[in-house]
Amino acid sequence: MARLNIYKMSVSKVYPLYIDKAERKGRTKAEVDEIILWLTGYSQKELEDELDKQTDFETFFAKAPNMNPSRSLIKGVICGVRVEDIEEPLMREIRYLDKLIDELAKGKKMDKILRKE
Repeated sequence: MARLNIYKMSVSKVYPLYIDKAERKGRTKAEVDEIILWLTGYSQKELEDELDKQTDFETFFAKAPNMNPSRSLIKGVICGVRVEDIEEPLMREIRYLDKLIDELAKGKKMDKILRKE
């Protein structure tokens, strides 16, 4: 069986799953967007443009205007792996995003998610 290449997967295919996960736990699309904008430096319009273009994860992160330096403060386990131990840079960026969405769904305050506290 061929292994799914997440790097070439469109962000727009995963984005609704992030929103669904957040909304099931009483959080909002606006909070999901805030997390993505904080992590990548995209503006809301730029994010929407990338989603419309069905940009893949590899390109999405490569084109990110300003990856947040505080993302290195993101620690913990996602998909059974400690994010801080992921050596492959692109996979680490993807897992940082996954971890932030997970924290949102678990009810963490936005200030803590965005590493302001």
